[in-house]
Amino acid sequence: MNVVNLTDFQDFSPEKLKKHNLFQTPRFFCDVYCFEPGQEQKGHVHADQDKVYLVLDGQGTFHIGNQQKVLGPGQGTLAPAGEEHGVLNHSTSRLRVLVFMAPNPS
Repeated sequence: MNVVNLTDFQDFSPEKLKKHNLFQTPRFFCDVYCFEPGQEQKGHVHADQDKVYLVLDGQGTFHIGNQQKVLGPGQGTLAPAGEEHGVLNHSTSRLRVLVFMAPNPS
């Protein structure tokens, strides 16, 4: 059994958001995204994959389709397949987000 501790995944980069893979199969992946203040995951679309964002620490502005909302710890949202989505750490603190995506695009 592969067991992970979410507190172990807190490596940030000043250049761009850092992605840490927790689990991956041919059917899905699960990552922790680490954003420094001002960093973003630019808006993009996955035609055939659904993505779930769950905030672990900090606050971020989440853009799904034509809506955007600030989410904090314990909050999450779904980016359905075909909807543009992205994340911005608009705050002065670090942001960590748990991300699930299925099916795995790789």
